[in-house]
Amino acid sequence: MNTVTTKEYLTIDNFDVDDKTVLVRVDINTPMDPYGNILEDMRIVSHIPTIKDLSNAKVVLLAHQSRPGKSDFTTMKPHSEKLSYYLGKHVEYVDDIFGSHARSKIDSMEKGDVILLENVRFYSEETISRSAEEHSNTHMVRNLLPHIDIFLNDAFAVSHRSHLSLMGFTTVVPSGAGRLVEKEIEALDRGIKRGGNPCIFVLGGAKVDDSMKVAENVLSNGGADRVLVTGVVANVMLAASGVDIGKRNMDFIRSQGHADQIEVAKGLLDRFNGKIGMPMDVALNDGGKRVEVRVEDVADFDLPINDIGLETIVAYSSEISSAKTVVLNGPAGVSELQGFELGTYEIIKAATKADYSVAGGGHISAEVREMGFENSFSHISTGGGSCISYLAGDKLPAIEALYTAAQSYRKTK
Repeated sequence: MNTVTTKEYLTIDNFDVDDKTVLVRVDINTPMDPYGNILEDMRIVSHIPTIKDLSNAKVVLLAHQSRPGKSDFTTMKPHSEKLSYYLGKHVEYVDDIFGSHARSKIDSMEKGDVILLENVRFYSEETISRSAEEHSNTHMVRNLLPHIDIFLNDAFAVSHRSHLSLMGFTTVVPSGAGRLVEKEIEALDRGIKRGGNPCIFVLGGAKVDDSMKVAENVLSNGGADRVLVTGVVANVMLAASGVDIGKRNMDFIRSQGHADQIEVAKGLLDRFNGKIGMPMDVALNDGGKRVEVRVEDVADFDLPINDIGLETIVAYSSEISSAKTVVLNGPAGVSELQGFELGTYEIIKAATKADYSVAGGGHISAEVREMGFENSFSHISTGGGSCISYLAGDKLPAIEALYTAAQSYRKTK
């Protein structure tokens, strides 16, 4: 068990959970095949520490799978089976969210029991964005409230959303963070607030506007000493610096709605001159063949940029591997294409040599696992959108709700 420290939010350590009914919002949304089989269970595994730390409680799990209109928008039964396997005890699936069947199942639980309620997104009000106070007046909260003692949010990956099951209980019952949310906040805070100097952020992938916000946040508040750019983010930065990246690459930037980010990038380059590292060379895709060229020569070929070049890989890797803290967000190129995964692979490998390394969720976290470096990172985030929002300095509604809940709870003690 963790030592109790004063944080902005409460954790399991702040509550007496013995024989209490604890409602835990988890994020076990997983890839599934057309037959309803779970293809990858990393998110399910990530919640096991929280559930095990509640072994003396009665644990009621709330979760979602996919969203309406998607082929994998289905029940939570397969998830209960996976949870049972990893916990080594039966996790009962209840095909109800807050009706009389769900309530009677909760009331009949004994200490140590774990049940998983039905897909919370089957209830239409779940995904309406509202304040915590507004959510607290819904049928779900009012029906479940008399049957629970404590609420824990352990669903970091969706905590950037103002959804009912994440926020509705925080104003009406003692509420805190599960172990996964606690771990995510601590790890990302360390990345932002200098786990050690030099601190380097490597921003890539195709989410250009998000990456620009992260760069602005960490460079303006001193969270990073350097930002190295790759992927489409680098292409936008190169264009902003006056490099002609060719018609095809400019057309791609426009087609993705990122043309306006060139001006944003110019502003960042003006403000943080010398703190933003850009590629010196890139790898072009010529019918599947990797063609290495200097950035100033890209326009002569007018081929898509699919990776950073070897010279950039060497320079970036040297800087990354000698850093104290490294945060990676987004791949260096089109890493799913054979021959163009090199930049992503080498940057991930270099990051493992830093004292403290964070993979920031989404695509880059999947690549870290797929490339076999999972055990060499200090932290691999489970949240894509929520992670990048947090790194960008945005307030995550469901986390803010926990801060408010902690303040209210402490006033009563």
